Amino acid sequence: MRPVGVLVFPGSNCEHDVVRALGDLGAPAELVWHAETDLSGYDGLVLPGGFAHGDYLRPGALARFSPVMGAVSEAAAQGRPILGICNGFQILTEAGLLPGALRQNTGLTFISRPVALRVASSQSVLTRTTARGTRLVIPINHFSGAYTCDDATYAQLVEGGQVVLTYEDNPNGSRGDIAGIANAAGNVVGLMPHPERAMSSLLGSADGRGLLQSFVESTVLAA
Repeated sequence: MRPVGVLVFPGSNCEHDVVRALGDLGAPAELVWHAETDLSGYDGLVLPGGFAHGDYLRPGALARFSPVMGAVSEAAAQGRPILGICNGFQILTEAGLLPGALRQNTGLTFISRPVALRVASSQSVLTRTTARGTRLVIPINHFSGAYTCDDATYAQLVEGGQVVLTYEDNPNGSRGDIAGIANAAGNVVGLMPHPERAMSSLLGSADGRGLLQSFVESTVLAA
């Protein structure tokens, strides 16, 4: 099994959490600096949370120009599993690998707490082994996490089963209660909640394990 590459941008701060979570599931993972241009040695990629390039323009807007993103786009086109968590989700939308955008939360407040989610679709590398309708409790930690898109894009997401996670009680004003989406092929997924922080009931919830296990299994299938 080849490793999962966990991308590191200046300002990333959740990369070690992701590496540890994947390791707990038996998946080797390696940190990959954003200046890298060859990702051929990785069966899957994770863009973790944080503040890539300081979010100086807007979250993810500068990271999309990092050298590594060309290789991320190639990996996506090849069907390799790619997961963007929080800031990683923002980067994927800015890079055009996922539709829509993330705007500031309703009320302009930073939110950091566990939230209840529902699995809205099993048509993705993150949710393929979790039944539709399953309730999960996973923490969020963001200021710009409200998903937005135009009407046509929203209709396409819903009809295509690309909305993979929704909030039970919308905390940030996200359109359609969306917490996570996938591309049409289902191999690129972005979500605002942090599954790597929900790996043990001793820490509040182990509901992130099933999602990340699905991602790990998908990297094996895609190899």
